[in-house]
Amino acid sequence: MNLRSSKIAPLVIASVVMGVACLLQVWTHYRSVSFQRLDNDGNVLSSPLEFLQRLELMTYDWRMRQAAGRNRTNATNLGFVALSDDSVDAMLNGSLGFRFGLYWPRQVYGLMLRELTAQGARAVALDIMFGELRKDHPAYVDPINHSVEDSDRFFASQIKAAGNVILAAHPAFFPHPMFLTNAVPGDVTNEEDADGITRRVRAYREVRVWRPELKRLALAENLDLSLSRIEKGELRLFHSDKTYFDAWPLDAQGRFAFEDSDLEGQVSLAKPCLDVRLWHMGIVLAAAELGLDLENPEIDPSRKRVTLRGRNGVERRIPMDREGNFHVPWTLKPSDPALRAQSIEQVILSGQARAQGAAVSNIWKDKLIVVGSTATGNDLTDTGATPLEKRTLLFSKYWNIANSVITGVFINQAGLSLKMLLILIMGSLGAYLSLRLSVLAASFWVVTVSILYVALSLIIFIQARFWIPVVFPVLGGTIFTHICIMTYRVIFEQNERKRVKSVFAKIVSPNVVNELLSSEKLALGGARRKVTVYFADVRGFTEMTDMSQVRAEEKVREDHLSAQEAESLYAETARATLETVNLYLATIADTVKRHNGTLDKYIGDCVMAFWGAPTPNEYHARDCVHAAIEAQRGMYALNQERFAENQRREPLNATRIKSGQPPLPMLPLLSLGSGINTGIAIVGLMGSDAHILNYTVFGREVNLASRLEGVSGRGRIIIGASTFEELKRDDPALAATCVSLAPVMVKGIRGSVQIYEVPWNPAAAPAPLHSVPAMTALASHPDQAAATR
Repeated sequence: MNLRSSKIAPLVIASVVMGVACLLQVWTHYRSVSFQRLDNDGNVLSSPLEFLQRLELMTYDWRMRQAAGRNRTNATNLGFVALSDDSVDAMLNGSLGFRFGLYWPRQVYGLMLRELTAQGARAVALDIMFGELRKDHPAYVDPINHSVEDSDRFFASQIKAAGNVILAAHPAFFPHPMFLTNAVPGDVTNEEDADGITRRVRAYREVRVWRPELKRLALAENLDLSLSRIEKGELRLFHSDKTYFDAWPLDAQGRFAFEDSDLEGQVSLAKPCLDVRLWHMGIVLAAAELGLDLENPEIDPSRKRVTLRGRNGVERRIPMDREGNFHVPWTLKPSDPALRAQSIEQVILSGQARAQGAAVSNIWKDKLIVVGSTATGNDLTDTGATPLEKRTLLFSKYWNIANSVITGVFINQAGLSLKMLLILIMGSLGAYLSLRLSVLAASFWVVTVSILYVALSLIIFIQARFWIPVVFPVLGGTIFTHICIMTYRVIFEQNERKRVKSVFAKIVSPNVVNELLSSEKLALGGARRKVTVYFADVRGFTEMTDMSQVRAEEKVREDHLSAQEAESLYAETARATLETVNLYLATIADTVKRHNGTLDKYIGDCVMAFWGAPTPNEYHARDCVHAAIEAQRGMYALNQERFAENQRREPLNATRIKSGQPPLPMLPLLSLGSGINTGIAIVGLMGSDAHILNYTVFGREVNLASRLEGVSGRGRIIIGASTFEELKRDDPALAATCVSLAPVMVKGIRGSVQIYEVPWNPAAAPAPLHSVPAMTALASHPDQAAATR
């Protein structure tokens, strides 16, 4: 396997994973699906990315809950008046001086407004729709002067007297003009996210408000007012199927004449519609406190924010997303002690007491009041889920938004560039840990880093209300990158194990291979190691080859063999020669592997091996020398077997010659010369992945081992001084048997080299160095030596 590609592949994998995470982040950024989308049957449509978005929203809710009770800055003048179950009972039982059923006449709210105005309320926001006039409601009778007034008109008059009323509005359902004339509309649209939780609201909406008369006409005639257009001084109306219905003439000011049912059929003039900017009720409440100019906002779509300015240099910048929404900084629950709360019947009773001259505490002075229903029942309940609670009063969002604007605390969300940068940072960190550490350590640190990131996101949210993403950086960037790289590592390391086996199985012992494969860090590149190098040359091979060739040529001449027969004879001779040398080389190689050495290569009839790499071996010199001794003894035993076979063949050949058959060839007996040296060498894989790789050693000490093999002659083991010193430490008994020889000069090495001979055959005394070339194969067996010659 290409080592370079094994390093590049994990980087490619990490890049692909981070790229996919970034693409998904871009997708969710530009294709928001968090608001519920319904099909024609009213079923919620799901998105492939909804799961990931919901995970992120869950982390957002968790952070919001943690932040709600920490680092809080709350306005102190917020409160609400509740329409509770007790309020319903009070209206029914007559304790307020009148009895009304479930749907109260408008005078009830007029009485409430009158008292709140008397107490000096700063603003009153009614989360109640007043879209139509109710002529069926009973009139208001003043309990003091007994004057009678239409219930709707009484309510309208109290709105005008207060001058600080905010009425609930919806793009499709605006308050009646009688009420709206002296009030400010506030958007009460509630849009839940796909999981049913209210997290954000629209700061404002551009709304076209149609006259009630036109709305009634559209309902009766199945008209689509959005298709209407003004042409040539008239309003053209169309059915829902886009067919023409009728045209109403307009005056120079763009008004049309109609019979005003509210004025007993009198003809009135009014514009058919008004284009208004409908601000959220919570923002309108805050504007009443800060004096914000809602008529002249500074809207910056490029920066996704709206800037509102008020008295005394007050400025508020509301951050928005691409759809014009901003996240509600949920802080205040209905039960929060920072909120003043009272029921509507208590307010009305305070008003009645005031009218009778009693002293009333002005607890609502300078307060921003939200009036909403806490009563139970399908038509009265206004509850839902928020990040703080699974079920709470939804009109609580108005004072949370007002509190946000008043205090200037908003939820700012990370931009797309920062989101992608966080993915890249976390992904790169996950890739680094996964590549640099072991599987268990990497997994531990990846989890730890992920936890630290989540903790950091919480701290940032609490301190600055800044929302950085968690799911894509942690799951997509860190964890999934870690999983993919770990998967690759498992696959790659399995292939690496096979590669190591293929490289080393034939040159080292099985236990060394297993040790290599179990190593956490396998370094096969170039490294400096202290090793012991062993060169073992099979003596007599060249003479044997020459003799075999001469005999083959003589046979060809004597028997007058044809070219094809001669070629067959030469091939047989070569095969026999190779079998012989392989037999001796295998004896040496097997011995090296048994002693946990690394078989480097075959150099013709020479074996090269070393100890101390790739796995460390403290006793590499001792093990090498013991291997050399066993190799000599193995050669000796092999020669004894072949010598016995030759003795068996001698009488058999005499019989074969008499019968005219060719004699069996005598088995050649070869000897071994060994050179060993210890020192620092460079070890590593040499060659090319595209061709041949060889794990080898090279350097001065390796060359010296080769030179010592050259001077070893036949049947001798010659070691260098450094190897002898290692033996004295690791095997003193063996070192004591070694014979110090006269220093020698060898090619490529400056100065003389101190050498020692290691005896391997106790029955034979070692020969002096000057007699090495004349040594026989087996010093104690002259007959075998003669056979070798």
